[in-house]
Amino acid sequence: MAANPRKILVTCALPYANGSIHLGHMLEHIQADIWVRYQRLRGNEVHFICADDAHGTPIMLKAQQMGMEPEQMIDEVSKEHQADFAGFDISFDNYHSTHSEENRELSSFIYNELKKNGFITSRTISQLFDPEKEMFLPDRFVKGTCPKCKADDQYGDNCDNCGETYSPTDLINPKSAVSGATPVMKDSVHFFFDLPQFESMLKAWTKSGALQEETSNKMQEWFDGGLQQWDISRDAPYFGFEIPGETGKYFYVWLDAPIGYMGSFKNLCDKRDDLNFDEFWNKDSSTELYHFIGKDIVYFHSLFWPAMLDGAGLRKPSNVFVHGYVTVNGAKMSKSKGTFVKASTYLEHLDPECLRYYYAAKLNNRIDDLDLNLEDFSQRVNSDVVNKIVNLASRNAGFITKRFDGKLADTFAEPALYQEFVAASDRIAELYENREFGRAIREITALADKANQYVDEKAPWVVAKEEGKDSELQSICSVGINLFRVLMTYLKPVMPKLAERVEGFLNETLTWDGIAQPLTGHEIAKFKALFSRIDSKHIEAMVEASKEDAAAEKAATTQPAAGPLVDEPIADEIEFDDFAKVDLRIAKIISCESVPKADKLLKFQLDIGGETRQVFSGIKSAYNPEDLVGKLTVVVANLKPRKMKFGMSEGMILAAGPGGKELWLLEPHEGAQPGMRVM
Repeated sequence: MAANPRKILVTCALPYANGSIHLGHMLEHIQADIWVRYQRLRGNEVHFICADDAHGTPIMLKAQQMGMEPEQMIDEVSKEHQADFAGFDISFDNYHSTHSEENRELSSFIYNELKKNGFITSRTISQLFDPEKEMFLPDRFVKGTCPKCKADDQYGDNCDNCGETYSPTDLINPKSAVSGATPVMKDSVHFFFDLPQFESMLKAWTKSGALQEETSNKMQEWFDGGLQQWDISRDAPYFGFEIPGETGKYFYVWLDAPIGYMGSFKNLCDKRDDLNFDEFWNKDSSTELYHFIGKDIVYFHSLFWPAMLDGAGLRKPSNVFVHGYVTVNGAKMSKSKGTFVKASTYLEHLDPECLRYYYAAKLNNRIDDLDLNLEDFSQRVNSDVVNKIVNLASRNAGFITKRFDGKLADTFAEPALYQEFVAASDRIAELYENREFGRAIREITALADKANQYVDEKAPWVVAKEEGKDSELQSICSVGINLFRVLMTYLKPVMPKLAERVEGFLNETLTWDGIAQPLTGHEIAKFKALFSRIDSKHIEAMVEASKEDAAAEKAATTQPAAGPLVDEPIADEIEFDDFAKVDLRIAKIISCESVPKADKLLKFQLDIGGETRQVFSGIKSAYNPEDLVGKLTVVVANLKPRKMKFGMSEGMILAAGPGGKELWLLEPHEGAQPGMRVM
């Protein structure tokens, strides 16, 4: 342990519980994990927590669409998220949910404190209301024509075409994105957090060093525009926590989402006797609190969140570390190009440590976007990790094992060179501390070049063939192994699994302080391959699988059986000749089974009269697979086969209904036979 270990609480932004983790999310979690692992390596006490952000209208509506309760949906998503993070070795001490009793209690406590201290007001506002679904509509659930550029199908808060921001009431011909109905104006009492009362505190805090310079400058723009009261309430129906003392009024998701950091930590404290929740959250705390977030949520974390904490008498963050977005091959991640890659898809094809290394090699402490260039990705990992670092061990270890029974030399032959490697620790430590991971990697690989240069000059493979040079050979290879040991200690926060394998090879736990002295007279294990090169075919397979993921997702949500959120308008008219091309056949369901890792899909084997077809259909929410075996249904028999991630789909089963559990297969009358054409 460090002489005076720091006590640090670290969080990542809470992933929203209505979708999968992708490589854009992983940038933040890898960045935070590297920083956390570095702090632990230096002996500091670090608690690393996260949770799913599980409330809000989108989750409520998606659960309805899937025919399940929101609690069931967020539970399934949480399991998926946690599996993805574990796959990338993200070392969370606790992963929880904002839909928890701890978060309910803390949200109520903070709200009541803010109300008691005069920071909560209420007033009647007019909002767009969906008369069919009988619910008020959030801005993003209203669509219409932009009032400025007249672009169609724009959201209720801003135009994707011209960038204009506006109120949903400004839209031309607004429609509910939930039902397609024309919304009406309706009054409702809402509750507001009086953010302007915190302007002086926030101006001082945002200039105190608690934010990156770019973030601090951005805050100034919002101060110049004038802080506004923040609407923290939503009307029923809403999936979230009901506001204490109110009926049919719920906390807006962005009020209880950041409190979810506290809820997850409280859950951890309740599991452990050695943690004191108040020690980390009281106003005079000497502990440190850091949030890693993306640049899209800076506003909430740099204004509302510190103001809420201050108003409730709690401590503010020590710093908010903001990163940019991930692009792939120089462009926005694209589902059609296969560059929108889910974490689970990546893990099926590539080593997670490769992405950890590549992200680290390109990360800095600014809010720059990071480009994942797939060609550079393989070249960088193969060149740095395989050729420079791991190869340093392999080219020395064989001689130590075969000629010296795995034992390193009793004396170290190059103390000056070794000291140069150890002396770099202060510089590399500073870079890790300041999140300048790319510069730290450059320092490490420069040392790796120097180590390989030493081995090249000494040429142990030549010395091994010369008589009477055993002592020299052992010394050369022992130096090479020790330089490798230093490099891997520096890389341990970035590549923990590789470091674990190296520790097995060296018969030693790698510690930052431990590298001060080289290993002498020490026995190492027989060398085994530590790391594999990236094969470009695995990257290509990942891209293709991502295209299939996108196609499967689209198929599952666009088939008639999927139950659209919006009542779509009738499509353009077609001629009778177009319709006549559709060959509808009676089909008998031979077998039916769920598709692993697909929430909505069932896989069918169908008899269409002397021919068996495999078809995927997105009706899982409405049927148990075993109940369908033996039934007759109707299938589009001449639909062009489509290759999906899960296999080839050779037709389309017809079904109807609004979605969820309300889906019905078309079932022919008795007497129908497989293969009969439906007229």
